[in-house]
Amino acid sequence: MILIIDDDKAVRTSLALLLKQEGFVTKGVESPDEALGFVEHNDPELILLDMNFSIQTSGEEGLALLTKIKSINATVPIILITGWATISLAVEGIKLGAKDFISKPWRNDNLLQSIHTTLQLNQSKKQSLTRKKLDQQYNFEQIVGEDPALLNILETVGRIATTNATVLIMGESGTGKELIAEAVHQNSLRSSQPFVKVNLGGIPSTLFESELFGHKRGAFTDARFDRMGRFEMANQGSIFLDEIGDMEMANQVKLLRVLQDKTFEILGSSRTKKVDVRVVCATNKNLEQLVSENKFREDLFYRINLITIQLPALRERKSDIPLLVNFFVNNLKELYNRPNLTVDKAALKWLKELKLQGNIRQLKNLVERTVLVTANDTLTIANFQQQAQIAPRKSSANNLPAVGAMTLEEMEVTMIKKAMGFHSGKISRVAKTLGITRSALYRRLEKYDINYEE
Repeated sequence: MILIIDDDKAVRTSLALLLKQEGFVTKGVESPDEALGFVEHNDPELILLDMNFSIQTSGEEGLALLTKIKSINATVPIILITGWATISLAVEGIKLGAKDFISKPWRNDNLLQSIHTTLQLNQSKKQSLTRKKLDQQYNFEQIVGEDPALLNILETVGRIATTNATVLIMGESGTGKELIAEAVHQNSLRSSQPFVKVNLGGIPSTLFESELFGHKRGAFTDARFDRMGRFEMANQGSIFLDEIGDMEMANQVKLLRVLQDKTFEILGSSRTKKVDVRVVCATNKNLEQLVSENKFREDLFYRINLITIQLPALRERKSDIPLLVNFFVNNLKELYNRPNLTVDKAALKWLKELKLQGNIRQLKNLVERTVLVTANDTLTIANFQQQAQIAPRKSSANNLPAVGAMTLEEMEVTMIKKAMGFHSGKISRVAKTLGITRSALYRRLEKYDINYEE
């Protein structure tokens, strides 16, 4: 049963008719006192809460009622509805425990989507998870592991995949955030539609709108052709916004609009376009800290973290390391035509205790490197030891990272960015420092989407 709290009878009637068509039972009340009395003696599945019950439009009455309802029933999900929507009001409501914020006049499809998503996410988690049970229900083919923490994450992914809820994936570099994002898409109703990946940290500020929303010919210098943006490419499907914590503040405002309204304008055009996309974000940054430091917009943070998935570091799921090693080796058997490749038990045990700051990515690089340089088909501790620094020195600007901690391409990007910063973006000096020509440096700047100014 859904409880509708609104002092406008027309609104209560309209919502009741809409929800009845969807098969819901509803109860409407018009005042805070009546609402509190109902909640004290009943257990609604969800509450639709108006924010104002007098001539005031501040929303303070709704926030006060939200707090009182939560003190009676902390688990009931609440969706706020108001005709006087502001970003600050929405953020405050989410902070106090609301699940979503809908503006009047609402769109029926958006409201129903929010209700269905909120109800589904509020269902109790299933007990006695096993990898076998999960694999019978969902497609997690590319995700390796049986650690309980990972199984809980996969169960959450499977449960929320069929909704349109925005997902924020957090975790250290190399923990598999992109694989989780793909799993959300593959197990969704959009799986047959596009899955578009965007590295937000690698898009120069001057190209942000063009990359995400597209541009018309002549919109800016060198815009010789019309170009479709990433959001339009992902229409009806999912878009993966990686490294969202690295976005510049000016671009965060532009992203917020399309996440809120599902609309955008192509650069060079005044025509507004609508888009239907599932948004999945990822970052290795602490967004709450960035918000407190005014480096990340609070309203954007609350918009993208309806569902937050925190991936554990590999050191927190050591039991999965042998499974990952064997998975990598089995793939390499075919890739390098070495069908007899195996890893002895002692080596698997040794790898479980190896410090892997680069997580799964570092482990994968270490295994592949060892396979490439080892002639025998049975990989031993000694083979892996030759390719790994057992006790690397503490990292500093003058030390190389441990073998496998980053790829050669990642190291090149890091060095170029450091040189650009040191020389304040002066191309000639940067090229000379790196020992390459200006044209070679330009090619790399374009390849890695590193912003620069002449």
